Amino acid sequence: MVNPSAAPPAGTPAPPASERLRGWAPGLALGAAVAAAGFALKWSGLPGVSTLSPLMLAILVGMAVRNTVGRPEAARPGLAFALRAPLRLGIVLLGLQVTLAEILGIGVAGLALLAFALVSTFLFTVWLGERLGVAPGLTQLIAAGTGICGASAIVATNTVVRDSDESVAYALATVTLFGTIAMFAYPALGGWLPLSDRGYGLWTGASVHEVAQVVAAGFARGQETGEFSTVAKLARVLMLAPLVLLLGAWMTRRSRGTAGEARPPMPWFVFGFLGMVLLAGTGWIPDALRAQANLATQMLLALALAAVGLETDIRRLVAQGWRPMALGALATLWIAASTLALTLLWDR
Repeated sequence: MVNPSAAPPAGTPAPPASERLRGWAPGLALGAAVAAAGFALKWSGLPGVSTLSPLMLAILVGMAVRNTVGRPEAARPGLAFALRAPLRLGIVLLGLQVTLAEILGIGVAGLALLAFALVSTFLFTVWLGERLGVAPGLTQLIAAGTGICGASAIVATNTVVRDSDESVAYALATVTLFGTIAMFAYPALGGWLPLSDRGYGLWTGASVHEVAQVVAAGFARGQETGEFSTVAKLARVLMLAPLVLLLGAWMTRRSRGTAGEARPPMPWFVFGFLGMVLLAGTGWIPDALRAQANLATQMLLALALAAVGLETDIRRLVAQGWRPMALGALATLWIAASTLALTLLWDR
């Protein structure tokens, strides 16, 4: 299992940069090849496969490699590195995809609804996870992925939760499964519900897990609805920053004074994410550059998730049992039903 927070003993001199690069090279090369395979599958046009994000395809390919041909021991240092710098840089660049002006265009009531979706889903999932007997770390990962933005939220949250690769993989599996179900179910349900185009867009953006899934479900009802649902979803993405900061502070406070327990790291990269949001709002970044930054973001996050997949033992994943999957299903039902009720009031 990759432990991205592992560090040499205190007082041990750091090896030269050239030596570290040589140590990272096998794992980074393997992770990059798996990430590239994820993008190739995404762009292949294969039915069903092309509807998944390259992030999820990268972890699935990585898991397939790990549990068939295996992962070379020489690749471990590079895979651990992929869960540090590339992951955090990808989260920072994610901030360029949303501006404060776009967020404010949703309105105070719409933003309050989105904040409710995040807070209530996170608290409900944590509460239910305790009652189902799901491990706290896995519960928090499922809560973050369901309440905010799927894979990106899970890997960012794990920088402070620091759970196992199997827990990350399980959380990713749950939010992908139920987000994909929602991606197909929402357009069908939307035709039966008394929602305007903007109301449907807000509901979709407030409750579907992945950005790509929101885009698919939103644009199924038209261009304007798709654009509004995407902005609403990006507003939820923006809420990733305060969640990770608050969770990191809580984990630090909880570990303070606990013998033998290392203090969780401060997620400084979140401030970089917020800085990119402010920079995107200045208008200095051309749309073409923002599009290129989005591709770079996807590539960096795909590399990190490829590393997770390459360190995931399916036998340990299965050993988690059915309870985390039930937790993901009930969390999805909660965010869908509660935001629908509020959206119906917002849309009157």
